[in-house]
Amino acid sequence: MNAPTSFPLNAWYAAAWCHEIGRELSARTICGKNVVLYRRTDDVVSALEDACWHRLLPLSLGHLRGDEVMCGYHGLVFNSAGRCSYMPAQKTINPSACVRAYPVAERHRLVWLWPGDPALADPAKIPDFHWNDGTQWVGEGGTFYQLKCDYRLVIDNLMDLTHETYVHAGSIGDEAITAAPFEVTHTGDTATMTRWMIDIEPPPFWARQLGQSGRVDRWQIVTFRAPSIVVGDVGVALTNTGAPQGDRSHGVNGAFLAAITPETETTCHYFWNFVRNYRTNDAQLTRELQLAHVNGGAGVYDQDHRVLEAQQAAIDKNPRSPFYDLNIDAGALWARRLIDRMLTDEHARVMANLAAE
Repeated sequence: MNAPTSFPLNAWYAAAWCHEIGRELSARTICGKNVVLYRRTDDVVSALEDACWHRLLPLSLGHLRGDEVMCGYHGLVFNSAGRCSYMPAQKTINPSACVRAYPVAERHRLVWLWPGDPALADPAKIPDFHWNDGTQWVGEGGTFYQLKCDYRLVIDNLMDLTHETYVHAGSIGDEAITAAPFEVTHTGDTATMTRWMIDIEPPPFWARQLGQSGRVDRWQIVTFRAPSIVVGDVGVALTNTGAPQGDRSHGVNGAFLAAITPETETTCHYFWNFVRNYRTNDAQLTRELQLAHVNGGAGVYDQDHRVLEAQQAAIDKNPRSPFYDLNIDAGALWARRLIDRMLTDEHARVMANLAAE
């Protein structure tokens, strides 16, 4: 039996942006599983174990032959179901010659992969990420591949936005964040942190987006969905125009999107986007907002990137458990509880299957 991991396997994880997968072999590591992705001639994405059955050379070092993958070492060929269809120098194909094929699906501009039990891979369980579709909400995001930190540290970061005051001073950071009360609620698979900052001076980023002077009411409503999706409903509206009651017509509304995919125990892939529902036809604003978040080390997410990798390096040097917690960690703590619940359920299912054998 494999050692337990910090991430559930029976879940859909983002593996790539749809536009990244074409008629070439793309290697990824998802939840400790080495995978090769490619797009077939019928435009469907396939995902195979990235290790040849014969001598374990990564199949991603081979090439496509039609809709099949040819190993670059000895020429074995595998179809999209993982079954070997050709062996060199022999007519009979060993019936055990196969590699694992992973369930994949495309939705919300992302390729999703299920690394666990394929029998449980229900497409209806793909996370709701509709903000990313590019219809009512517009934005162009990106990915930090192989971010050098435990995926749960990214979730911690997004579920506690008081760090904006210090990490993102001069853009979205503001002392009002730490001064304002917040509420955390939860369901069986979600945790939501809600904070309203009433009658404040808008921080520089939001002042530019609003485009007019005046004090504002600012909101941060951040929802985590287990095991690794975070969506933040954020924005500002002129004070006393009804935003806390639901009228945001006198303001601007954005959403930050995060699909965080474990690579290993201490690395992850961070698929991000910042989308908006105002000035949706303004391509220049879309580009400006993209650069505001990732821009050669100067963007908001670049700043998070440095902090998260430095935090992981410190954990590796000074391991202690658990962390010390503050009131501001309530959202992150609920997120971790939900992940742990999934892990416990998954372990129980494995043990039950072993007992039944």
